[in-house]
Amino acid sequence: MDFSASAEYTQTDMEEHMENINETKENNAEKKGGKAALVTIVGRPSAGKSTFLNTASGEKISIVSPIPQTTRNAVRGIVNTSFGQLVFVDTPGFHDSEKKLNIRLRGVTSDQLKDADAVLYIIDSTRQPGEEERKTAELVTPVSAKTVVAINKIDSPDSRPEKAEQFLKEALPDIPESRIFRMSAEKDENINDVLKALYELAPIAEPMYPEEYYTDQEVNFRIAEIIREKAMNMLHDEIPHAIYVDVADMEWRKDGRELWVRAFLVVERDSQKGIVIGKGASMIKSIRIESLKTMREIFDYRIDLDLQVKVNKNWRQKDPVLSRLIH
Repeated sequence: MDFSASAEYTQTDMEEHMENINETKENNAEKKGGKAALVTIVGRPSAGKSTFLNTASGEKISIVSPIPQTTRNAVRGIVNTSFGQLVFVDTPGFHDSEKKLNIRLRGVTSDQLKDADAVLYIIDSTRQPGEEERKTAELVTPVSAKTVVAINKIDSPDSRPEKAEQFLKEALPDIPESRIFRMSAEKDENINDVLKALYELAPIAEPMYPEEYYTDQEVNFRIAEIIREKAMNMLHDEIPHAIYVDVADMEWRKDGRELWVRAFLVVERDSQKGIVIGKGASMIKSIRIESLKTMREIFDYRIDLDLQVKVNKNWRQKDPVLSRLIH
């Protein structure tokens, strides 16, 4: 049917047509027996959400740092197995603060929970459950029927998984023990058990992405995140949270064999600029070298990185900057 040429083609006709398309997709998926689900990962800062995503997907999707609140956006990683496809969304860790940046980060997590087919709640077993854990559990409570819990870092000598399990009995009594697992994301222990439980919650559906995909991130976002990870891990005190990365230019060179990138590490104050540059530009050089090492592992083409530092005073209080960075 030529929709544009049909004067009698109504909104109702369009809705019926789309329903038929969706029904056909569902029937095809049922014949294949495959499942697909959008899975939101939630947890406190540094609970191991990004580490889980990278280990489960077998690729570096989300940046990892011992510094809390490394993740600022909903980052997608895709896991394909014989059971089907799980599209994970790594969200910022829940941090109880009224600063503008933290309020925005909490909003990202809340928004992702609404659209999820399943939820993975990761708890750090090396830390005592406290007020932040309680508030994270409150976020999960309305979606507990579709939630799997992973008690992480059981490989650590400081791990106390029984305390996490007791907390779950009190805070989320509707989640059965069959959906609660002890896990080490870093050592890849019991991750398959967690994935199987998520597949059990997943609906029968066609894959959302081609099988060869492991993320839907744009190249400029991935490059910016790699640079930010290296900067956060090399710098100390408050500076890591005062940094964002602006990829200003990208250009293919050498007949498409090399991607030239100009990026800026942006800080809040002039005094921070000198620290990021370092004596004799030693710090900025180290950040650039380590960033390029990781990029070589990820991308199948050469990247030439021009990395500089600039100041955007008090950017964490500027709504236009936050809107651009956090989504």
